[in-house]
Amino acid sequence: MSSYYHKFGTNDVFYNRLKTDPRNEFFIWDSKVFYNNKSKEVGEFTGSVPGVPTGHISLYELNVDRDPLSTTGPGVVYPYIVKTSDKWKFATMTDISWNHDYLYGATITGSYTMSASIGRQYFATGLSSSTSKTGSALKNSFNYYSKISPYYAYSCSLFYKDGVKGEGPYDHIDKSSEKACLITIPSIFYGSSIKKGTVDLKFYVTGTLMGRLQDYRRNGELIQTEPVGSTGSGSIAGMVLYNEGFVYLSGSWDLDSESYTFDASSTPKWVHFGSGITGDGLASGDSSRVKASFNLAFSGTNYVPNITMMAHAKKGELNHSNNWSYMEYNTDTSSLVPFTSETSYLEQDLTIKNTVSSAYADPTGSFQKTTYISKIGIYDDDKNLIGIASLAKPVKKTEDRDLTFKLKLDI
Repeated sequence: MSSYYHKFGTNDVFYNRLKTDPRNEFFIWDSKVFYNNKSKEVGEFTGSVPGVPTGHISLYELNVDRDPLSTTGPGVVYPYIVKTSDKWKFATMTDISWNHDYLYGATITGSYTMSASIGRQYFATGLSSSTSKTGSALKNSFNYYSKISPYYAYSCSLFYKDGVKGEGPYDHIDKSSEKACLITIPSIFYGSSIKKGTVDLKFYVTGTLMGRLQDYRRNGELIQTEPVGSTGSGSIAGMVLYNEGFVYLSGSWDLDSESYTFDASSTPKWVHFGSGITGDGLASGDSSRVKASFNLAFSGTNYVPNITMMAHAKKGELNHSNNWSYMEYNTDTSSLVPFTSETSYLEQDLTIKNTVSSAYADPTGSFQKTTYISKIGIYDDDKNLIGIASLAKPVKKTEDRDLTFKLKLDI
């Protein structure tokens, strides 16, 4: 190992940003959500996480393959606080609970079984419903995007048909009072924003495609594209809030003539899309509603900053090591003891192993100092070790050889 450090030069460090488009797909049926067509896997070494339902992903993955009921093996990881006079408590706890529910010295525990999945909110009387503040909170976002499409407007009147100015009948938009549903998508699934032109919604009844919405104009408008010539074909059934992760659906035309129990006994409409998603209050097993299923697909836009570092091993450098494997095998241990006296301290010479290849077992080839680089340490300005790059296979370094190692790290 070298006794001195090498400093990265001006052209040795590069900062980049990698753009990725993660693809996501959710299938909803009978109040169950399936993410990317994966069912629940149970068993050892399957990556299952206790408390994470099907269709969800674990946010921290701290409890992969840990049994919460185990009495012999490792149980789940959880946070805890001991009640003391310092009055430390979890942010979700109230002062009343901390004061009355626990004695001093008691251990207060929490849970790390946190997960995320899509959600759904249904607004039977519009986004300004007194039972929810979500709709009114999105008013500014809707109005902000109205410069892209007039159908984003929270409330307005226009002579537009399918977004074409001057054509069609008089339309009135009022999201505060029109029946609608809101599909919520956590940012962990898409990153910075939902990618425009990738949103795809499909509404099935008994396995038959009754309607399909796509934002092929890339302006947030969800237009019914299939079945061709069906009721509502070519009409706008909702909008996408790309940066916020919301899909707003207000299409109220009939997709089928048969009656189902979504919000009430009614024919299926786009406002019923995703019925049964966790949080919308609809129970599973309804004999009528189980005939319907839904598919939501989209891609995200995610940016991953990364740093590329060029580590150089120049000629004539890094050719000595303090590793014991650098010495001749079976070196006499007595040679490790230095000579000492009242006036001197002298370490004995140790024999370095000659690894130069030769056609004969003895003698070997002419001696050359040779090392094998297996790890590269990265230090900060204060020479604190902040990272180690391990090579899959040690690289031979001779005195007449220049080497450059390319290190890449996501940050």
